Amino acid sequence: MPSKLHEYRVGIHSNALDALPTEETGLEMFIQGARKHIEPWLSAVFQSEHLNLLLGSGFTAGVSAIAGTSAAGMGLKSFGTSYGPQIDVHAKKAAELMKRGSANIEDQFRSALALAEGLSVIDAAASEALNTRIGECLTEFLRAILATEAGLKAAAVTKREKAQAALQSFLLSFASRAASRERLHMFTTNYDRLIEHGCDLAGLRTVDRFVGALNPVFRASRVEVDLHYNPPGIRGEPRFMEGVIRLTKLHGSIDWFFDAEEKRIFRKGLPFGAPANHTDVPSKPANTIMIYPNAAKDVETTQYPYAELFRDFAAATCRPNAVVVTYGYGFGDDHVNRVLLDMLTIPSTHLVIISYSNDDRLQAFCAKTRDAQVSLLIGPHFANLEVLVDNYLPKPALDYITGRMTELLKHRPGDPTASSGAPSSGQTPPGNAGAF
Repeated sequence: MPSKLHEYRVGIHSNALDALPTEETGLEMFIQGARKHIEPWLSAVFQSEHLNLLLGSGFTAGVSAIAGTSAAGMGLKSFGTSYGPQIDVHAKKAAELMKRGSANIEDQFRSALALAEGLSVIDAAASEALNTRIGECLTEFLRAILATEAGLKAAAVTKREKAQAALQSFLLSFASRAASRERLHMFTTNYDRLIEHGCDLAGLRTVDRFVGALNPVFRASRVEVDLHYNPPGIRGEPRFMEGVIRLTKLHGSIDWFFDAEEKRIFRKGLPFGAPANHTDVPSKPANTIMIYPNAAKDVETTQYPYAELFRDFAAATCRPNAVVVTYGYGFGDDHVNRVLLDMLTIPSTHLVIISYSNDDRLQAFCAKTRDAQVSLLIGPHFANLEVLVDNYLPKPALDYITGRMTELLKHRPGDPTASSGAPSSGQTPPGNAGAF
């Protein structure tokens, strides 16, 4: 694990959270002291050449907590067939093999699908019965995700607005990069559309592999499509347009479906928080909705479109001067962890982990890394989305005016700040919050 000194330099060691002040005044002093270390560090991190953000289920849970609702869990389902116990045993073994601890619904689906495929060879009736139950469980899972989205939409006005404000500020803090920088690449293992919902609210454009207006189709060749502009009075120097991010959903999404006739993956216009009886919610999602459970074997990551999704992940992260920030990700997906570990073999890369707890999976992952390349923000205080946005993340703005004013003051004759180069009180120096 990274040393306590290293953790304090960019955050607070998890053991220190036991002494977190409970009184409001003491807590404010604690936040002010921690902010002096964390906010400048994150500002520098966000100015990196290649910035990537990896979001897990904790992100949805954090936004839902602000809205006063609950998020869909990944708990086990009862398949209710004669093969249910065998499926549970196989799922547990797979989770242990991946060092993820207890199994979840993804492990069950993968085990059940593998069993159904095998049964189709020796017992077609048993295979059909199992596939029917898989479809029922997948329908329940799909409805739980839609219920999470609907709960965010139906929350009390005050709480909903707070959740939406935190969601937008969080996304904009990462997406607000200078036009000369490569834009943010966001990855998620979630199936819901909370990121897309937040981008719509914040006015962010998303670039993904889907092409088309009426029926967007997943394309293997549309990765580097981007939006640029030419600054006024400057020729031959196009820059990235602001408010654009790249988005890759590593495990698929509830609004993806497979067209068996055309052998293509489409994205439906399923509204955020759509009711379970919506016309675009399929009655048999096992055959239409494209959901990709975590892979236990390398061979599973070669299947279409898994290969394209993880190729994007590896290409964006495993290169010099790349930074990955994780939030709400529990390090339970071995195929994702492997890419992160490969990235850290490059000395100029860095990984920032924002986590609710310092559990066994996180400790096992950090034990394989170099201390100098990993920064930790651990504990309920830092993982609280509101606290993180209000106190530690850089301001979601590109403050060119303040930066330019500071530069002018530094070169103005007779100005007391000219010799030291320090901005006067109330000014934000370039490279700090908002100038990345």
